[in-house]
Amino acid sequence: MSEAIILPTRKHEEWRYSDVEALEALDTGAFEDWRDIEVPAGETYRECLVIEDTDGPSDSTELHRLRVKLGEGARCELFGVIASGRLGRIEVVTTLARGSHFELGGITVGGRDTTREFVTRVAHEEPEATSNQVIRSVHWGKGTGNFLGRIDCVRDAQKTDAAQSFKGLLLEKGASVNAVPQLEIFADDVKCAHGASVGQLDEMARYYMATRGLSPELSRRLLVQAFIGDALVGLADDAAEHERLLRVALDKLDRHL
Repeated sequence: MSEAIILPTRKHEEWRYSDVEALEALDTGAFEDWRDIEVPAGETYRECLVIEDTDGPSDSTELHRLRVKLGEGARCELFGVIASGRLGRIEVVTTLARGSHFELGGITVGGRDTTREFVTRVAHEEPEATSNQVIRSVHWGKGTGNFLGRIDCVRDAQKTDAAQSFKGLLLEKGASVNAVPQLEIFADDVKCAHGASVGQLDEMARYYMATRGLSPELSRRLLVQAFIGDALVGLADDAAEHERLLRVALDKLDRHL
């Protein structure tokens, strides 16, 4: 059955900025390999996802696909770092019940000719649910970081509060980041917000740090750490996991310095 699957192209909205050529090396069965997460009413679920180098830089393709279903008043928190592979991609489709909450904190980081991306669809299908997505991307060389995030609010999903925040940091010319926020809202009493920005390191901040005796490498590391830290705010109560995810991202940067 998997042999009959037609690989996506850039004509598909959710693959517009991806490296679709890299998919040829992937077992097509991966496109059917969705992992289902169901959080019962009133319960909380948290998971950290990491795509990282193990034996040096990898040219592999790694795809993770998750379907999340939240019960009434449930909470799901996902945090992820994509720091390896020619193509590293995490897809999340979430369905929220009344009063539930979905939290996503994601970081993409890398250089060379690589693509790392988060693709999400958050479906608010009942009233009073909330969601928050924070993605930070840091790239150099010909690296690309992508975030394609869609929020759907059906007519009955009144009192929805949904937010997306994407920021990209380009360390060198040739790198790129892309953000495609999509909102489809049919309810009339909601708060849905999204923001996206792309920039470079603050040269004034680097100059200030240099006058205090910090090396250019350390200055850049500290500035990047502050930049990506926004995506891990929700992990503040778990110091070990917070440090692990931060270390994966910064280790990738250190190998570039």
